[in-house]
Amino acid sequence: MARVVKVFRTLRNHWKKSTFAVCVLSYGGHWLYGKHNDNVLRREACIEARAFGHQLIGPQEHLKKATVILNPAACKGKANRLFEKNAAPILHLAGMEVKIVKTDYEGQAKKLMELMDQTDMLIIAGGDGTLQEVITGLLRRADEVTFSKIPIAFIPLGCSNSLSQSLHLDSNNKVQHITSATLSILKGETVPLDVLQIKPVFALLGLLWGAFRDVACSISNYWYLGPLKTRAAHWFSCLKQWPQTQQTSLSYLAPVPRPPDLPTEIPPRPNLLYRIYRRLQNYWNTPIQEPPKDPEPERWENKDISTLELTVSTHNKNPVKRREADSMLITLDPDSLTAGQFITEGCSHLFLFFSCPQEGVGFYDIDNEAYEAMSVEVRLLPRKLRFFCSAEHREQLAQAQ
Repeated sequence: MARVVKVFRTLRNHWKKSTFAVCVLSYGGHWLYGKHNDNVLRREACIEARAFGHQLIGPQEHLKKATVILNPAACKGKANRLFEKNAAPILHLAGMEVKIVKTDYEGQAKKLMELMDQTDMLIIAGGDGTLQEVITGLLRRADEVTFSKIPIAFIPLGCSNSLSQSLHLDSNNKVQHITSATLSILKGETVPLDVLQIKPVFALLGLLWGAFRDVACSISNYWYLGPLKTRAAHWFSCLKQWPQTQQTSLSYLAPVPRPPDLPTEIPPRPNLLYRIYRRLQNYWNTPIQEPPKDPEPERWENKDISTLELTVSTHNKNPVKRREADSMLITLDPDSLTAGQFITEGCSHLFLFFSCPQEGVGFYDIDNEAYEAMSVEVRLLPRKLRFFCSAEHREQLAQAQ
């Protein structure tokens, strides 16, 4: 008992050191507990991947080839370590033939895609910038019709991974997010995604232009204000200039009906007698060819607008949802907002879209990458690419319809 009293007396007499020691031990314990949980997640993911690797393949089948485009500079230089610890073991345990190609500088992924050989799947390991470069290089190829049929996987390793919210379950744990995205490759669930052709690049999310976009780029300058930095950025922006309206003109076409989905399975070949009968029938009764129809002229609609923010987006936020027409979303923020409403709404504004501004009016974002504003033509390529998707997330999106 005397020893316990002595310990408490020492802690009371040295309360500053005791408080500091408690804080350090609490932080260290929390850090070690997080590391333990990460190791458990990696172990469970590797066990699940090993089950895929133990599956037998036929004598005429070959190992699946996976080409990985890895950007080591993503996530402030941590992407290479994140990939080697969380994604690479899963791919190797699953029995894949993995070819890893690392980029050395910005824009190299576009050139690498021009030289890429045929592969069973393409894996993009990086952030929004890496994703846009790979997609642009892929669709610029002369044989893009063939290569666009290759299923694509996105492993979120960057600071900004906007597309991951449409493909995988959202998680605050980086390790769980990466392992879940990698396991979705092994399970083989895919969804079609629309692509936007905004010359000279291609995008999966969209282009954003306006006051909210400009303020979002300056929020990091007020890091010293902590949780008030977003509100402060909008407040100082109002002091510099108000109103911050943008003047532009839009020319657009109406949505077109979506054609029926093609069958995923190839129908069985008819028997020999039926094929002979069809050959003879086509020989004696030549099918009548209908005269070609003249295409209907495109009906463009023009509109001059004044807006605080102009955004146009794809429907990739919910790729599972069945739609009757292929279209893009155009959103206009009213230019009648007061400065107070601008500050309030700016704290909860979502940046998921794109627009068509005039020349010399600042910058706009295409998939969270900044470009100088100029007049552009935006073309929708519906269901152009197929991406691997988490089966659990796909069920959630289907239930949300």
